[in-house]
Amino acid sequence: MPIKFNNFEEKKLDFAKATQDGTEEEQSQALNTMLEALANDVRGDILNQVNTQMADNAVMQARGQNVLTSEEHKFFNAVVEDGGFKETDTLPKTTQERVFKNLVEDHPILQAIGLQNLGAVTEFIFSDPSGAAVWGPLFGDIKGQLNTAFRKESISQLKLTAFIPLANDMLKLGPAWVERYARTIIKEAMAVGLEKGFIAGTGQNQPIGLLKNVNKDTGAVSDKTSSGTLTFKRGDTMIDEFAGVAENLAVRTVNGEEKVRKVENKIVMVVNPKNSFKIKGNATIQNASGVYVTNYPLNFKDYESVFVPAGKVLFFLQGEYIAAMGGTEPIKQYKETMALEDATLYIAKQYANGKPVDNDAAKVYDLQLTETTP
Repeated sequence: MPIKFNNFEEKKLDFAKATQDGTEEEQSQALNTMLEALANDVRGDILNQVNTQMADNAVMQARGQNVLTSEEHKFFNAVVEDGGFKETDTLPKTTQERVFKNLVEDHPILQAIGLQNLGAVTEFIFSDPSGAAVWGPLFGDIKGQLNTAFRKESISQLKLTAFIPLANDMLKLGPAWVERYARTIIKEAMAVGLEKGFIAGTGQNQPIGLLKNVNKDTGAVSDKTSSGTLTFKRGDTMIDEFAGVAENLAVRTVNGEEKVRKVENKIVMVVNPKNSFKIKGNATIQNASGVYVTNYPLNFKDYESVFVPAGKVLFFLQGEYIAAMGGTEPIKQYKETMALEDATLYIAKQYANGKPVDNDAAKVYDLQLTETTP
């Protein structure tokens, strides 16, 4: 059952704003506030469900259907008895798998970007279809250079830290609820970090985001320059603008030479929530049955992200971004800043990274939205 957030989404937006133009102190404060809001929302939602679901859990257990696996029950029962996580505690593998499953289910934009749980895999091989096979005479020499049609990309694993404020009163509810609380906190905290990294990451101890370009010679990461201006006006104008975006994404540069790739049904559009409804409004019509239907030309998929600056729109191709998660580290108590009242703060570290296949896999445009016309 999805968590009902009251304040977390608002504080997440404040955190996104702080990371774009705030000072280091303001970013730290925004992060602290967001984490407290997340912990309070998750704790409140779980406490509201305890009375009704506790009876259901008892029935399930009486039927031999454990709410947790035996390993999970043993692990989180020890957390309850010990009053928190130990320095050497690593979440059970089944819990880690559920965190990843919930990540992609509850945050579709991560699924659209292509988040994968790859474990220890750190190298990927990409091919250029135009050079993978070459025609020649039946009994002639082998033509072409297959070694130039393939390239290897390595992706180092970075650490993504999720903070777990474990409220003291949560320990009284038992292992099943502590597991659910910790899993939800980790999932939502990881989701914020992954979304920020995959979209706006600078490449400095974080992923290279879709909003960035990488200099092939120096490896320097910079903001993408705008590919143009979009108005999203109704009718033919919107169709022409979307067609132009598709044509732009279909061309990529390889060793100074332009090549064309298929983009149909692969284009994803991401906008800031501030601009989302204006764009959707222009793409919405009322059909003959009186039902309002929102459709974008050329089957573009649309998502929202607070990490796309307002006034901008990001387009990228599915399958052209490497988004990888690996193993985890033991959970540790966080004894530095951000102390919370009536709670102990822990950190869970997840290995993850991301980078675009090439600079042409994503494009950024400026928005020039006008009033919606009937």
